[in-house]
Amino acid sequence: MKYLIKYIFLFVLISDITPCLSQNDNHSFGSTEFDIETFGSTATGKYTPFWIVGNRYGTAPLDAGNSYLRVGTFHNQSLRKNVRIGVGVDIIASTPRYRNVYIQQLYAEIGYKWLMLTIGSKENYTSLWDKNLSSGDMVHSANARPIPEINISVPNFTPLPATKGFILFKGDFAAGRSFDTEYLKQLKNKGQLYVENVLWHHKSLHIRILDPYDNFPLTATIGVRHHAQWGGISTKDGVQPHSLKDFMRIIVGGSGGDDASLSAQVNVLGNHYGSYDFKLGYIHSLFDVHLYKQHFFDDVSGMELYNLPDGLYGMQINFPTFPLINRVLFEYLYTKNQSGPAHYLWFDHDVYPGYGGGSDDYYNNGEYTTGVSYFNRSLGSPLITSPEYNKNGSVGFKNNRIRAWHIGFDGYLSTQVAYRILMTNAEGWGVMYMPFLKKTNDFSCAAKISYCHPHLEGWLFSGEIGADTGSIYGDNLGVAISVRKTGILKRWR
Repeated sequence: MKYLIKYIFLFVLISDITPCLSQNDNHSFGSTEFDIETFGSTATGKYTPFWIVGNRYGTAPLDAGNSYLRVGTFHNQSLRKNVRIGVGVDIIASTPRYRNVYIQQLYAEIGYKWLMLTIGSKENYTSLWDKNLSSGDMVHSANARPIPEINISVPNFTPLPATKGFILFKGDFAAGRSFDTEYLKQLKNKGQLYVENVLWHHKSLHIRILDPYDNFPLTATIGVRHHAQWGGISTKDGVQPHSLKDFMRIIVGGSGGDDASLSAQVNVLGNHYGSYDFKLGYIHSLFDVHLYKQHFFDDVSGMELYNLPDGLYGMQINFPTFPLINRVLFEYLYTKNQSGPAHYLWFDHDVYPGYGGGSDDYYNNGEYTTGVSYFNRSLGSPLITSPEYNKNGSVGFKNNRIRAWHIGFDGYLSTQVAYRILMTNAEGWGVMYMPFLKKTNDFSCAAKISYCHPHLEGWLFSGEIGADTGSIYGDNLGVAISVRKTGILKRWR
């Protein structure tokens, strides 16, 4: 199997590939558009290869041998000066899958100047890291289906007043709810405990320093993200606190009231996590280089940097004038520290110095046992193994202590064909309280080629080949083919 993977990539690298301009997923204003896509894949193993499934908003089924038809309609229009609206509906028919027909996106939004209000489920990518090449944002990636929510945001970096364009900001504030209860009920592990109809809250703020006149080549971005699960109905303890006062506790990370569990009263209400994001860039007319670090935190110990080695480290180089290799990305993900092996808060700090809040158990929570997942697929980095891979049908993340190296690059040669290659090697140690007896090692790779004919406007033909080898995903080789058609139904004034 390992030799087969090597031959696959040797073929891709030496083939006469003629890349094309990739299609833009952003919808233009002043039109009603349609988007139709068919997708099918097959594989030699039990699962669809990792990088054919990962970071596709949960659209590709995990089981090998699958297909889907996706149909969407989107309308975007400017009503008057500085006011714009948008609506979208996106439906997928897929097999094999729980509920073969489902709504992927359904939303309405209204914007005024730089502010946007969105209601519904929308594939809204807010990460600083490259959507197509990155292994995935640790807090909120493109790996799982979008959660329905109400979101007030500044979606694009916008100049702060009185800074002459040198300081820009973006951010959001949202509240949502999971709709995967019926899916969880049909899992084969019937006796497990979880919370139904989980409520969500997240907010973020990012600040960027950038010379708008291109006289200074350096740029820097810093930010913080906070996500939380709360409310819902526990299959063990019934209705969880969900009042407006409880929502305020969630926003500020406060402890629970008298109606909350003892753990929530001692610590904080709900399940909280987030990140500090740092990005430094050098911009040149021939290339630009970006270095970044995402420091993930699962509780106060992580916020105070007691898990300092953990996080996502990355470097991306863009070559705007060299289309053959247009973008190259290198990432290193490390999550083994988790503030130490033990979690003990009550001890004599004078005799035993130290913080004491370890065993952070990333993406897991004692009460919200589904963890940072939606329909059992990780909302954060797909490299932290999604519960969907749990062979006994249980919820929760069984492998969150990992070390991974990831490479991604893509390029173009003409307006007809484009390519992308992803390669990842990941080692896993399980979780703190239940480590693997033997370290796992998995290598996953995928190569994708997209073709758009110059006389077939709006058509995009794509083919992918992917392979896995290792302990978790098994030895697996698979291919996928998709055909996509986009177009305009009506233009508006």
